[in-house]
Amino acid sequence: MEIHGHCDDRFSGVLKAFENNFTNNHEVGACFAATLEGEFVVDIWAGYQDEAKARPWVEDTIINVYSTTKTMTFLCALMLADRGQLDLGAPVVNYWPEFGAQGKEGVLVKHLLAHSAGLPGFSRRITAQELYDWDFICADLAGQASWWETGTQSGYHAITQGFLIGEVIRRITGKSFGTFFKDEVAAKLGADFHIGVAPQDFDRIADVLQDIRPAALDEVNEFMDMDPESIAARALDGLDMTEDDMASAEWREAEIPAANGHGNAKSVVTAQTAMANGGTAFGIELLSPDGCSRALEPQTDGIDLVMGLPITYCMGYAKKSNIVQFGSDEGTIFWGGAGGSSIVSDTQAHVCVSYVMNQMSNDLLGDKRANNLGLALYDGL
Repeated sequence: MEIHGHCDDRFSGVLKAFENNFTNNHEVGACFAATLEGEFVVDIWAGYQDEAKARPWVEDTIINVYSTTKTMTFLCALMLADRGQLDLGAPVVNYWPEFGAQGKEGVLVKHLLAHSAGLPGFSRRITAQELYDWDFICADLAGQASWWETGTQSGYHAITQGFLIGEVIRRITGKSFGTFFKDEVAAKLGADFHIGVAPQDFDRIADVLQDIRPAALDEVNEFMDMDPESIAARALDGLDMTEDDMASAEWREAEIPAANGHGNAKSVVTAQTAMANGGTAFGIELLSPDGCSRALEPQTDGIDLVMGLPITYCMGYAKKSNIVQFGSDEGTIFWGGAGGSSIVSDTQAHVCVSYVMNQMSNDLLGDKRANNLGLALYDGL
């Protein structure tokens, strides 16, 4: 097969692993990128944007990376904290007074980052049109009571986290989250990553191809109480939306900072490389080394109430676990998106890695295609 892009000779094993994903792991179109000490050592892509294999995956192909988008909200929150504009240990009501309804005066900003605010879902099932209405969604979240004692446990805020963090950032900066990210991160670094895609970029968005295997939740039922009134069920069944909705122009143009970022492996790495290098990337200082190190501060540990998996959440990012099979044990933080996209930052080895694809996998976390590539990269270190 033909692999495009650049891969340093010392990481030739990555090319073999990438090809193997297409040969043996049902890959259709994908890209992989990595920086070492802040410089790109791998930036490759191959395959097709569509199931019919009529549109080749090219250098500027982008796609919805789902929850990998969340790491952009973490980065921006840490940047504001480093500037002294945001106190991660302060109550959310200091920035968003309406949020204090229903006894939430004690919810801290860091609880939003660590999925421990107790707001993993909405007050009822939300339609697509309602989800695209930022003010409506934030009012719904502000008006709820926390679903459990704040700060004691994590429960994955799959869709809500981006609105929660994004609204705090909007209250501080006066900019929508997508605009703040564009101005302060994407434009400064040249990252082709969008939270709110302009229509002129629609033609280069690859199709999302659903996995035909059973949903991964079947594999973790032993951890989860799927009673309809359980926290997990209420959180996971909170959206009245279809796959077509998530491929629509309205979805692409909306700002849903937990789920609808569009980019590719190079753009994800471009935005996140600073986190692996003391806050500086490509000659631009996004935050200080001390501000960057806050990303490693553990916040919650144990079985996540929504996903049913053991996860240690730090300041937004998760700490390395068996979900990610490469990277230093103490210095690696990561997150990923539905289907398999991922971002891993190793603060000790100064490595930043991202994998992005269009063939979705129903594995909940820890896609083997991404792990194969990461392991091959580290073999070359």
